Amino acid sequence: MSIRGDKAKAYFTQGYNCAQSVLMAFSDITGLDEKTSAMLSSGFGGGMGRMREVCGAVSGMFMAVSIVSGYDDPADLEGKKRTYEMIQTLAERFKAQNKSIICKELLGLEKPEGTHIPEQRTPEYYKKRPCGDLVKDAAEILEGYFISQGVIKE
Repeated sequence: MSIRGDKAKAYFTQGYNCAQSVLMAFSDITGLDEKTSAMLSSGFGGGMGRMREVCGAVSGMFMAVSIVSGYDDPADLEGKKRTYEMIQTLAERFKAQNKSIICKELLGLEKPEGTHIPEQRTPEYYKKRPCGDLVKDAAEILEGYFISQGVIKE
């Protein structure tokens, strides 16, 4: 059981997008307040602005880990290397559980819906979309990563 996984899924069921849900679940670790987390990640839902590219849950996971463990000096080649390795590790863990990090593939779509207009969050929406479980997976993967790195305690 994962506190952050449950928290991310709860944010999603409140209406936040996938990226917001994951990033907000780590607000206490990133140092960002919930509003800043929500604003920063708002454009990454729906696979980046509903284009169905990289899954928003994965983007939220990447944002959170980069805030905590990324690099800020463009000359820091070791930092850049560690950051990219960290991102690839997390992507592989998500892929191992879900077979992809691409939104349209996770949703079983052949192509994006072709609109920027999000669907209404109805009970039917939540029944047909795996997104709640995907945000939970992403948050659990990141939580496990942070535990293994000593960032947070179990």
